[in-house]
Amino acid sequence: MALSGIQIFKMMPKKNCGECGVPTCLAFAMNLAAGKAELSACPYVSEDAKEKLASASAPPIRTVQIGVGDAAAKAGGETVLFRHEKTFNNPTCLGCLVTTSEDDKSVNAKLKAFKELKYERVGLTLKPDLIALKDAGDSGRFAKLAKKASDAGAALVLMSDKVDSLKAALAEVGKMKPLLYAATESNLDAISDLAKEYDCPVTVKAGTVGDVAKLSAKLVEKGHKDIVLDAGSRNLAETLRDNVMIRRLALEKLYRPLGFPTIVFPAEMADNPVDEALMAGTFISKYGGIAILSDLRGELLFPLLLQRLNIFTDPQRPMTTEQGIYPIGNPGDSSPILITSNFSLTYFIVSGEVEASRIPSWLLVLNTDGLSVLTAWAAGKFVGDLIGPFVKKSGIEDKTKTRKLVIPGAAAIISGDLEEELPGWEIAIGPREGAHIPAYLRQNYA
Repeated sequence: MALSGIQIFKMMPKKNCGECGVPTCLAFAMNLAAGKAELSACPYVSEDAKEKLASASAPPIRTVQIGVGDAAAKAGGETVLFRHEKTFNNPTCLGCLVTTSEDDKSVNAKLKAFKELKYERVGLTLKPDLIALKDAGDSGRFAKLAKKASDAGAALVLMSDKVDSLKAALAEVGKMKPLLYAATESNLDAISDLAKEYDCPVTVKAGTVGDVAKLSAKLVEKGHKDIVLDAGSRNLAETLRDNVMIRRLALEKLYRPLGFPTIVFPAEMADNPVDEALMAGTFISKYGGIAILSDLRGELLFPLLLQRLNIFTDPQRPMTTEQGIYPIGNPGDSSPILITSNFSLTYFIVSGEVEASRIPSWLLVLNTDGLSVLTAWAAGKFVGDLIGPFVKKSGIEDKTKTRKLVIPGAAAIISGDLEEELPGWEIAIGPREGAHIPAYLRQNYA
């Protein structure tokens, strides 16, 4: 049974230090009871209290890991109903469905797409997370495909109505901790035993949210902690309704049997890839922990990955690019050098326009705490006495003979200070607008 805020407060250190982000231990205890804080935020809580508060401090929706190592994918761990309240934590895992009825050409194409469809953005690698393998009646091929998908670096979902097929696949990939799909009313005990043997997460599937809750409660009683929920519907409206209901009951009522991530199947809800992608986008926003598509197509996957990135980015922290030197177009020792802030939108606009100019260039990115150029200048973070030392320490002088730095036109006022900070360098005033960068570079460096 969940503890009240007052019960939790009695076990707090009562220092009122504010290091947890709120001014008093009472406020922190109330947040903890409401699922809006994590116990790890308090640096002074005793080990005895940690043990007693373990369940009370756990996220209302448990984080479930599928796979191990670099291939691991995480779902769940959410603490809020709406992103703006705090942030969403573990991005919806996107996967591709492979069945044993497919021929080798189709399977190989999907695995190739899984490995190759990777995109670099904001210093992150955006890519699909899972391969869901569905047994269509060939347990031998099911096990072979599981091994093949595992070798491709995918976290796995093993889908079969037959316990023997799951056993055969687990004999090949059990150490990779795949997600078993699915425990139902008829096979709950057998799937439970199999999941315990290999220490794997397990999905429960039923026809309604209430029945799913009953099955997950039974698995919890059997000692399972890593559970994924499937309320069974393959209709967009009904699945959306179920997802919202599960999230609300888990967060607002702290109803533990539903305190797990969900899995949805756009692959089984639409008859064409475009509709699948639209449905997957719906569940990225509302509240799919895992979404399985029938195929991976770059033109459809990339927008989903960008949507996922936007939805699961902390709204209280700006998106930033790492400080450093970014070569664009294989620059040499006489290529122009430009500088900008590390606000990701600014970086992508500037780097895109520099690339469009087809003039090989060096782009320096200064850490401005995620502020755009003009805002950073106003805040004293894009000024001469910070840019000068950064340029000297960046290593750019070892890469090029050029000693001319192009600064954004919006920050032209800092040119005098920069000349003092960088003796021997020429400071050039670039365009105010990113769209004018290609013409500026062609005119001055072509």
